[in-house]
Amino acid sequence: MPSTSPTSDPRPAGPPTVLLLGGRSEIGLEVAERLVRAGAPHVVLAARRSSDLAGEVARLRAAGALDVEVAEFDADDVASHGPFLADVVARHGALDAVLAFGVLGDQARAEVDAAHAVAVVHTDFVAQVSVLTHLATLLRARRAGRIVVFSSIAGARVRRANYVYGSAKAGLDGFAGGLADALAGSGVHLLLVRPGFVVGRMTTGMSPAPLSSTPSQVADAVVAGLTARRDVVWVPGPLRLLAAAMHVTPRAVWRRAPR
Repeated sequence: MPSTSPTSDPRPAGPPTVLLLGGRSEIGLEVAERLVRAGAPHVVLAARRSSDLAGEVARLRAAGALDVEVAEFDADDVASHGPFLADVVARHGALDAVLAFGVLGDQARAEVDAAHAVAVVHTDFVAQVSVLTHLATLLRARRAGRIVVFSSIAGARVRRANYVYGSAKAGLDGFAGGLADALAGSGVHLLLVRPGFVVGRMTTGMSPAPLSSTPSQVADAVVAGLTARRDVVWVPGPLRLLAAAMHVTPRAVWRRAPR
């Protein structure tokens, strides 16, 4: 593959390539589709079993993408992140990178199965830290690019009912917030998204919580936040008030809070 210097951009000026890490994600695909409709001509869908992404490719082509590339990507294989991301940036230049991979895990199992608890935290925190660090380094060198990171209301104050997943999101939220500050003035914009309960494939069988949203609503908020160059968006907006109330709830009450 052709190489480029760290600061050159092989793509012409215009909307950047969209890199969707988690190429099957409902929210991620909604975001990618909106960015394509806004003018992004190229998309890279990265996921495990990338040969099975024909439906996702067709969806983005129908939305107007000129080129949809599929790439094999295993979020848990952190050793592969650096070479993979360096290759994508070398070929596509500055990116709109959407980190849409993650797992909910099984809380009951994680409380007694340390390996499962570690696996959840590895995917939802460690792997994200790895990807973010590589992306920040690569995009900072080009002084351009946008990164979307999905935190969660679950990380605002960790609940007993889902403390494994919640603690991973709390760590990610803190890391992404600090990274956004470190990127200030670099030309790279990081958007931290804090949705509440999202009704979709990942939460099938679970009762929706108050202030729930859909993948489409989350994607609308993401694109609006990118356009306005906001640092943080809550989805829906009133969720920030709920988060404030959560922080002052007495612990004896809080430990009985549902998922």
